[in-house]
Amino acid sequence: MQLRTIDNDSLMDVKALRVEGDDLVIEGRIMGALPIQAVLSPDQARAALKLLDVKTVLFLLTLLFRRGK
Repeated sequence: MQLRTIDNDSLMDVKALRVEGDDLVIEGRIMGALPIQAVLSPDQARAALKLLDVKTVLFLLTLLFRRGK
């Protein structure tokens, strides 16, 4: 999976998601060069949910069924 910038440049290539204890570990490479392991804790996941409004939640639910570019 790739996360891209608005300019369509590669920001992060996600290679794996895994659970370690109560955390989600995201493994990948930033800008194709720097290996990274990012950790999403339960507190941070709850903080991310607070950023979502109803319109964004509805968009996320339909995102899987949309055609890619």
